[in-house]
Amino acid sequence: MARIHDIVVDCAHPASLARFWAAALEDYAVAPYDEAELARLRRLGFAGPEEDPTVLVEPAHGGPRLFFQLVPEPKAGKNRLHLDLSAPDAETEITRLTGLGARVTERHPEWTVMIDPEGNEFCLAER
Repeated sequence: MARIHDIVVDCAHPASLARFWAAALEDYAVAPYDEAELARLRRLGFAGPEEDPTVLVEPAHGGPRLFFQLVPEPKAGKNRLHLDLSAPDAETEITRLTGLGARVTERHPEWTVMIDPEGNEFCLAER
């Protein structure tokens, strides 16, 4: 049986969107860049992690990774797939996420629809 290995997000600037999601999600972090990875980027013509066309965000304790990849076209239309997040205090979490660059687009009694800095929808519910 298959299992989820990566959730891939097409985006305009992988480094900044990866940083947003690493900060947004508990126990996730941008994968570190060692000397071998930095050398690989230089061979491909990229000055460093900020220009990396593919940035990985990893969970500390298992679960799917988030993989952000550069695409030339802008986002168009509603996401066909989105993440549902939960937090013990939704209002506090909405404030924190908007401080990171997210925006609220809709409020419902049980959940709030938000968008990340590149316009990808996600939902937040109180746990």
